Amino acid sequence: MADEDGVIGADGKVDALVVGAGPAGLMAAETLARAGRKVLICEGKPSAGRKFLMAGKSGLNLTKDEDIGRFVRAYGDAADWLYPMVAKLDPVEVMAFAEDLGQPVFTGSTGRVFPRAMKASPLLRAWLQRIEAEMRLRWRWTGFDGEGLVFDTPEGRRVLHADVTVLALGGASWKRLGSDGAWAPWLAERGVEIAPFTPANMGFVVDWSEYMEPFFGAPLKNIALIVNGKSVPGEAVLSKRGLEGGGIYAVSAAVRDGAELTMDLLPGRDEAELARRLKGRPKKQTITKALTKLGLDDAKRALLQEFARPLPEDAAELANLIKALPIKHQGPRPMDEAISTAGGVTQSAVTPGLMLREIPGVFVAGEMLDWEAPTGGYLISACLATGLWAGVHAARYWP
Repeated sequence: MADEDGVIGADGKVDALVVGAGPAGLMAAETLARAGRKVLICEGKPSAGRKFLMAGKSGLNLTKDEDIGRFVRAYGDAADWLYPMVAKLDPVEVMAFAEDLGQPVFTGSTGRVFPRAMKASPLLRAWLQRIEAEMRLRWRWTGFDGEGLVFDTPEGRRVLHADVTVLALGGASWKRLGSDGAWAPWLAERGVEIAPFTPANMGFVVDWSEYMEPFFGAPLKNIALIVNGKSVPGEAVLSKRGLEGGGIYAVSAAVRDGAELTMDLLPGRDEAELARRLKGRPKKQTITKALTKLGLDDAKRALLQEFARPLPEDAAELANLIKALPIKHQGPRPMDEAISTAGGVTQSAVTPGLMLREIPGVFVAGEMLDWEAPTGGYLISACLATGLWAGVHAARYWP
């Protein structure tokens, strides 16, 4: 017999419990509800989807329009693990998901897919209205009490006992939005293997000289980042804290793990041609003027001076620096500033259906799992896909 809490029965009994109301949790909840389970969603923050909404401020890159083989390779070491999940909710399906919620999408020139509204709030509102589940806000999970899950709620401590649970609490970045990684020790105490968290898709600290202050906030357009011999085109931003932006995020995992980072300031330009032009410049022409005529704007010239001052007189050496400027940094920005994190519940800690081996009946989805991906639609896609996968398998579970 249900009490005044609706889906919460006597002694805190719940049929299907989802902890976390981000993309993975909401997808799991909707999947469980469609399978006929009575679903309760518990969210620690005052509203659902806070990190999802933050992502929407830059347009909400839902997925990337590319074939599934290429798409899955973006997940690196986790590609084989994630493949069946992402294949079940591939980029075409993600686009259909948005369209079904009344949010038409478009594909940009780089293949990235966005809602035409260029924000997350209309999609989230429509999705929340469609999900047939009850939600408790400001119900923050604080660990276990025996087999029960303990929540700090506006009414005080509550313990819930669910027939099946999906945890979708995010990684360990953006604490103010709810992804704080506080859950890791609670699972570890129950024997769940947790890979240490590290920042992913983040900027890098640079101890700039005073010379760079006028250029903080300036974009570095039409550059290429070179890591492990691979050149990745992109853009970056010179910030007071260091180097940030999409191009930096694309190579951040390798650089975080120790790879050297160099920057091509003029991709598409031949190094020998640059050397020839530098060697042949008029004697009265300043080096600043010569670099400008080559196509280096103020920000690029400043960066070149910052990392290579005094510039070499030899034209070939200078051309080489323009094409492969060593970037000296002091490591990643703090984890809480990262777009996402690597680390979390390992593949060996879960069944193929994403149930924790050490805690039967408890499934895990989203960024709680130990995978990482570059920006470009891969992050949200995998959160949705693992949420669906966990929801499907959780719906079939009965104690």
